[in-house]
Amino acid sequence: MIIHHGHDSLIQWMLVWFTISKSMNVTPCKHTKEWKKRVIWVNGVRPLPNIHYDFMMTLRNYQCILAMMFAIEEINNNPYLLPNTTLGFEVHNVPNSRRRTLAALFASLSGTEYSIPNYRCAREFMSAAVLTGPSWAISEYIGTLLHLYKFPQLSFGPFDTTLSEQGQFSSLYQVAPKDTSLTLGIVSLMLHFHWNWVGLFIIDDDKGAHILSDLRSELEKYGVCIAFVEMIQVIRGSFLTTSWKNQVQIMDSSANVIIIYGDTDSLLSLIVNIKQKLVTWKVWVLSSQWDHSEIDDYFLLDALHGTLIFSHHNEEIKNFTDFIQTANPSKYPEDVYLHVLWHSFFNCSFLRKDCKIVDNCLPNASLRFLPGNIFDIAMSEESYNVYNAVYAVAHSLHEMIFNQLQNQSLENGKEVVFFPWKIQPFLRNTRYTNPAGDNVVLGWKRKLDVDYDILNFWNFPKGLGLSVKIGTFSPNLLQSQQLSLSEHMIQWPTGFIENPHSVCSESCGSGFRKTPQEGKAVCCFDCTPCPQNEISNETDMDQCMKCPESHYANSEKNYCLQKTVTFLNYDDPLGKAFTSMSLGLSSLTAFVLGVFVKHRDTPIVKANNRALSYILLITLTFCFLCPLLFIGRPNTATCILQQNTFGLLFTVALSTVLAKTVTVVMAFKVTALGSMMRRLMISRTPNTIIPLCTTIQLLLSGIWLATSPPFVDTDAHSEHEHIIIVCNKGSAIAFHGILGYLGFLALGSYLMAFLSRNLPDTFNEAKFLAFSMLVFCSVWVTFLPVYHSTKGKVMVALEVSSILASSSGILGLIFAPKCYIVLLRPETNILHHIKDKTHSRKKIPFET
Repeated sequence: MIIHHGHDSLIQWMLVWFTISKSMNVTPCKHTKEWKKRVIWVNGVRPLPNIHYDFMMTLRNYQCILAMMFAIEEINNNPYLLPNTTLGFEVHNVPNSRRRTLAALFASLSGTEYSIPNYRCAREFMSAAVLTGPSWAISEYIGTLLHLYKFPQLSFGPFDTTLSEQGQFSSLYQVAPKDTSLTLGIVSLMLHFHWNWVGLFIIDDDKGAHILSDLRSELEKYGVCIAFVEMIQVIRGSFLTTSWKNQVQIMDSSANVIIIYGDTDSLLSLIVNIKQKLVTWKVWVLSSQWDHSEIDDYFLLDALHGTLIFSHHNEEIKNFTDFIQTANPSKYPEDVYLHVLWHSFFNCSFLRKDCKIVDNCLPNASLRFLPGNIFDIAMSEESYNVYNAVYAVAHSLHEMIFNQLQNQSLENGKEVVFFPWKIQPFLRNTRYTNPAGDNVVLGWKRKLDVDYDILNFWNFPKGLGLSVKIGTFSPNLLQSQQLSLSEHMIQWPTGFIENPHSVCSESCGSGFRKTPQEGKAVCCFDCTPCPQNEISNETDMDQCMKCPESHYANSEKNYCLQKTVTFLNYDDPLGKAFTSMSLGLSSLTAFVLGVFVKHRDTPIVKANNRALSYILLITLTFCFLCPLLFIGRPNTATCILQQNTFGLLFTVALSTVLAKTVTVVMAFKVTALGSMMRRLMISRTPNTIIPLCTTIQLLLSGIWLATSPPFVDTDAHSEHEHIIIVCNKGSAIAFHGILGYLGFLALGSYLMAFLSRNLPDTFNEAKFLAFSMLVFCSVWVTFLPVYHSTKGKVMVALEVSSILASSSGILGLIFAPKCYIVLLRPETNILHHIKDKTHSRKKIPFET
């Protein structure tokens, strides 16, 4: 067994050789007698030559020896496992260098203090296997040599994929479980506390590069960003590491969580740097435990207080704690380490020559009286691996001996010679359940994912040194159930009153989306409000969600509300106003028509074709009623009637005005003809204008209805909170064609009226006709650009307003002067008065 723990003054590595007390054939050696004198086999450890007895004990390593002793006692007392066979062991503290390590190994293989390759100088006992650890570096050194001898080697340190290369280390078996799910456990912890901005400390070697690749991909997969990566230079097998290079940058980083991933024994000096710099405002997440009893400082605060540690979950070994508490020098007199412990901690007198205590000890002294930060009686992870390794060797020996006994009966009782390599097939296939109920497999390809305990290191007040279990991670459960934490038990580092935050940018709340910051990690972003009619109802959303057309975003932009259906209703103020204006103006037009009918024989009514005046007034009455088709909930019928009725009525009105202007012009211009012929042309020409213009309008409407008729449509965009039901024109070309046709008629009427505005006659209405057409054209020319810039109800209201305004212009400018004369100046509406004023002027006929 090799244990690496960092200081030359400490017990660093130990090499454990398992021995079985059966008669074995060994190779003769000159130095057998000397070697026998120097080795203590039974329930003890062999001290190193010339050892200094004032050394500081590495008690975490020593617990591994106690765990091995405990397992061997259980096996030797078990009548069903290795009956009639007694296990023994030999412990070596291996020097801290590859050369000295291999020299010590040669000596152990030879059985003497001299290295004699290929010779074994011990006859009484034969070693069956070697346990090495916990440093993977020393396991690698020794494994290179043991591979040549095909000597079984079991490493109880952290699992290392390098050591699993069977071509290079075919005789090496790793007891520790693989850490394939450790990265997922770390990521789950980051996600649980919403930490997405973390730093990394990783050993700078091939193993560290592989870990960095796996961890980076797993972190990025779940949206956790790496603020910095510090690769620590370390020599395999050495506790010396370099300090971090970017010290100021790391200490000033906004990342409050730093992950240390790797062999923590190799990062021992890094731990020392952290403690010495008093970086108390960082949360350290470690992939394994470290021996905090080795590190001492003189500060009241501990920078590692609050550290979170992932440790393999191990079931409790029954009676192990009792075994630790009852272990003492009198029970195990050959165990010199117990003598040194009692001398160091319980003030016993000590004989350096024999390395034993004599008297003056505290009564009932026990290892349980040592502080937890110095010696923890709870089984450590390495000790648990040692315990399993001992049982793995025992089960393999049991199977091998049973197999030998069967073969021996077939070979007529011939004694079977034992060689260590013979146990290899049995170790390779070993699979058993230890006394705690855990399944143990040595074949690395058959190892399953294991559960992790999440520990919280408490060291405040200074010296407390407790690793408290605050949760578990079980990769074999459903993802939502894998991580379990008792947050109320967590002690955070000094400086944190509540759960620490470690983010590059604060979360974007609802109503905002993340906007990446150029040149920075994806976890660094700005919060931008959602665009119009888009929402975000969760934090840190990359994109806002657009509300459906039937919904709209509330003012906070975190919820979509149902839009209400609306249209230009009769109950709306605008609908009421348009309805009142439509009915009022149509009634006024009907009143004017009644006045004209009542005074139909007066000169001013008979002037300029009385019939055309009647037609125009009737048409205007319906023009004023036309807006009622635009008010109320649209349906297919009203949508078809709206534009076509509007176009037809205004065509009739404008063609009537055109006929009136033609009547005036012809009355004054057609002078060469006789009286009868002139009357005939004046009376019949207007009658052909109205049907002709109306027929053209009907053809245009028919083409419109046949190709792309208007239909009921919804407008969900014009108003934020409403869905407007409107009439879609169907064909925009047809609609604008009708407007163009009406504009052509209005322009023609205006030109004709403008040319005849100065013709002599008392009742010449050409000026009024010209003004009415000018108003009509002005209204609809203004209508077009404004119409295209509006939506929804406003567009409908604009069209209704244009209809009412243009109709009112025609009514007011043409018929208001006549009504003024008829109703308020009747004395001027007589033929005698007209003749007196126009005796020198040419007369026009008053009616035809």
